[in-house]
Amino acid sequence: MKNFVEELKWRGMIHDIMPGTEEELMKGPASAYVGIDPTGDSLHIGHLVSIMILKHFQACGHKPFALVGGATGMIGDPSMKSKERNLLDEATLAHNVECIKSQLSKFLDFGSDAPNRAELVNNYDWMKDYSFIDFTRDIGKMITVNYMMSKDSVKKRLSRDSSEGMSFTEFSYQLLQGYDFLYLY
Repeated sequence: MKNFVEELKWRGMIHDIMPGTEEELMKGPASAYVGIDPTGDSLHIGHLVSIMILKHFQACGHKPFALVGGATGMIGDPSMKSKERNLLDEATLAHNVECIKSQLSKFLDFGSDAPNRAELVNNYDWMKDYSFIDFTRDIGKMITVNYMMSKDSVKKRLSRDSSEGMSFTEFSYQLLQGYDFLYLY
């Protein structure tokens, strides 16, 4: 197994790392994911670094997951946005997911029988039947509004300089992201 951390250092792709990470990754295969919302039908330059890191992760013997956010894509990531995204319908999102998977397959090995073959997962699959009440009780209870309000994406949209504000839909985006991690963990 190649040393993933050394690979990233050699490529100048790592600045800081949690203590013990390198040793943990050298114990054996690990898994990691990168989330991509299918708000468009193509990857863009902003996805490049995270996809390349997944590619190197797989090349070092680890298992990459590409999380295409069918559920989070229905809401739209509020970070770096001055106003709310237009909501996409399910057919458009499904089309975008297929386009993105096709592009990801040019970087990641989804097709082999190797134990570290990449997997494409869609958070719509585990969110579609989760009722609002159950989600609020199970997940919403675990995080404070104070913590959610401290995020830069929220602060910027709620500042006096912003004429847009933020909808509850966008505000809840970070809960869905947190649940993705819990689900995949």
